[in-house]
Amino acid sequence: MHSPAFRLKVGALLIFGCACLWASLAARSARGDNSLDQELGAVLAAHGFTGTIEATVQARLGRPINQKLAAAGHLLYYDAILAVKQDNACAACHSPTAGYADTQSIAIGINSNGLVGPSRAGPRIRRRAPTGINTAFYPTLTRVGRFESLSGDPFDNSAGFRMPEPEGLTLSYFSHLLAAAACISVTDRTALVGFKFTGDNYAIRATVAARVNGIKRYRKMFAKVYPEVSAGAPIAFDMIASAIAEYELTLVYANAPIDQYARGDLTAMSEDEKRGALLFFGRARCVECHAVSGRSNEMFSDFAGHVAAVPQLVPENSSVTFDGPNADEDYGIEQVTHNPADRYRFRTSPLRNIGAQQAFFHDGAFTRIKAAIEHHLNVFESARNYDPAAQHIAKDLLRVGPIEPMLARVDPILATPTILTTDELRQLTKFVRDGLLDDRAKAENLVLQKPDSVPSHLKPFYYEYPYPHNPSGLSCQQCHK
Repeated sequence: MHSPAFRLKVGALLIFGCACLWASLAARSARGDNSLDQELGAVLAAHGFTGTIEATVQARLGRPINQKLAAAGHLLYYDAILAVKQDNACAACHSPTAGYADTQSIAIGINSNGLVGPSRAGPRIRRRAPTGINTAFYPTLTRVGRFESLSGDPFDNSAGFRMPEPEGLTLSYFSHLLAAAACISVTDRTALVGFKFTGDNYAIRATVAARVNGIKRYRKMFAKVYPEVSAGAPIAFDMIASAIAEYELTLVYANAPIDQYARGDLTAMSEDEKRGALLFFGRARCVECHAVSGRSNEMFSDFAGHVAAVPQLVPENSSVTFDGPNADEDYGIEQVTHNPADRYRFRTSPLRNIGAQQAFFHDGAFTRIKAAIEHHLNVFESARNYDPAAQHIAKDLLRVGPIEPMLARVDPILATPTILTTDELRQLTKFVRDGLLDDRAKAENLVLQKPDSVPSHLKPFYYEYPYPHNPSGLSCQQCHK
């Protein structure tokens, strides 16, 4: 938790950085540099975008990342020991081959076939798993904001961390929202538990902790961090949650071309990306929801709920019951708030590293960034003419729920179509796809984080990945066995 004075100091430094950037760009323009840079520099400064958010993690955390704890969390993230049935893992839905997001349009949790990628099969959950990258800065987590820092700051527990009942605010003793959320994620019946386990959330966590305690390598790793474990005490689930969160705190990849540009490297973005950025912050109105200022932490999301009227894909085989009279709708945030005014609202998706992902929106109804942007530009035409086959959606997801009830509630920002030329659409797409993508989030780099084995010695998942990345020349199957 940080004092108001600390937060004011950080804010002042960021504002000073913006002012310096603008002064630098203005000086370059005065020397005859491109007017495009002058215009974009002014826009970024007006929105308070600094490109320095990644460098603030340690200061906001109030300490360095604990690398020993993160190392344990890294292995747990890939280890099926966290699943009661031992048939799933965090990384199986938040895959390194897809920007630590889902390889599916709608996630497959329990009873999967052990594959991660296009061939993954099994009963589907309700929505697509979001990315695990940069979640250190998210004030709310999940598509419907089930986990929330009530202060609006994930590093600040002073107002409490709100979790679904029965936990409520009881996990607010954690110093970061990610740790509190890890305590709940492991209790998800459709993702990691299954429906045959008869105990409550506390019993689930106790079962998982007991299993981790039985693994010598995990005990050695936690003993390096917690003196009580070194002295013989059991590993508590709070320690496990803290380890997972610590690993997620290392997954901060916010050094995209837009960040490098904002820090003064005017060559970091192409001319198309710059023009796309001006459309994003201007006439296309993207920034009105995909915000960069305030509690957005430069994540390109306002973290609020909006109705975007995205066509609802309905699985043939699901482990959940969908909403609506025909069980073919997802009421979104209403499920959390129980307020009918929130029907069909979903949290604005943060756009950083979206170019590394394989599907878009809460149900992955669109599999190309250009098509997802086109939906925003004219939701009525897009929704009414939506064809899942044209988006190459999986064959078990070709049923689409009713469109008109969503269009009747569409967000006012999207109610009027935005007209872009072909060139403008191309430029906007290039900015969103490439200008916001940190090279470290690309699949060829993230797959290197997959451990060769996990301490439980459970059979690892097979990660389908089409590109060779190992200098030894091993095949993809050998690398990801």
